[in-house]
Amino acid sequence: MIRNVFLFLGQLFFIPHGILFLLSSNKEVIVRDLYARITIKQGVVAQCYDLTKELLLSKYFRTLFYFRAPGIFSKILRIFYPKQDSFIIDIETKIGAGLQLAHPYSTILNAVSIGENVYVNHLVTLGEKYGKKPIIGNNVQLHAGCMVLGGVTIGDNAIIGAGAVVVKDVPEHGVAVGNPARIIEKNK
Repeated sequence: MIRNVFLFLGQLFFIPHGILFLLSSNKEVIVRDLYARITIKQGVVAQCYDLTKELLLSKYFRTLFYFRAPGIFSKILRIFYPKQDSFIIDIETKIGAGLQLAHPYSTILNAVSIGENVYVNHLVTLGEKYGKKPIIGNNVQLHAGCMVLGGVTIGDNAIIGAGAVVVKDVPEHGVAVGNPARIIEKNK
């Protein structure tokens, strides 16, 4: 009971974020990110409530929110409600809706594009090599400590295993593991 009261009081500080959400042109994408793992709630009030709660509890989601809702108001809010310094999203990266963040501590997302419904764990690096950046398909899983470097393409529904270092293309439904990564099977 007391925890819920403090949680609600904390959420009140994030009302400006709710206003930014309501004014954002990316509202649909933010909703899909917010409910990436659960069923989307209908109604603006319920969505604003869940959004302010998530922004209060997760600096990682706050970082993604600021990426989705750029602008001067967002930059001002960052001063008072900072994003997570160890989670970096390159400003030029195009990210599809429904990004699932599983505690992405020390994660760098620097790609040409990342598809929809992508799962990102901690210590993931999507990085540039020789001026080229990766392209990540839809429904891809990027597990702990994996690296995808250079101008490679990761196909839809692929799984990149923990600790894998990917420097070659991974086909759709492929499962890549190891350093250097090799395809061990097709994900069904």
